[in-house]
Amino acid sequence: MSSSGSVTPDSPNKSLLQIPSPIVTRRTRTKSTTEIASSNPEVKGKVKYFCRTKGHGFITPEDGKEDLFLHISDIEGEYVPLEGDEVTYRLCPIPPKREKFQATHVRIINFTPEVHHRWDCKPEEGSHH
Repeated sequence: MSSSGSVTPDSPNKSLLQIPSPIVTRRTRTKSTTEIASSNPEVKGKVKYFCRTKGHGFITPEDGKEDLFLHISDIEGEYVPLEGDEVTYRLCPIPPKREKFQATHVRIINFTPEVHHRWDCKPEEGSHH
């Protein structure tokens, strides 16, 4: 039952977004991969989707290339990103083939009007003990 390409943008089917199979976190990245990422220029994009509970999301690059995977460990700053936030990031190649990239050194530079939560706030709302 795979209808390719007929998924509407507001569809809950997010399987079009490619999650790398071994998810590479900041901790599991090799030194050489980290160095490549650090030497890459900062580029801009927008947060397409981010799920705090799953710990990952996607960024749409400003240059129109394909969406990039974003892992929670690569977000800098104290706020949880929301869809539509403008961010800067560096491209980090994903092993083993290094043909695909994920976003690292992600920083929010322009917040959407919605209320942003700090990482130290609990995701569950209304539970103030």
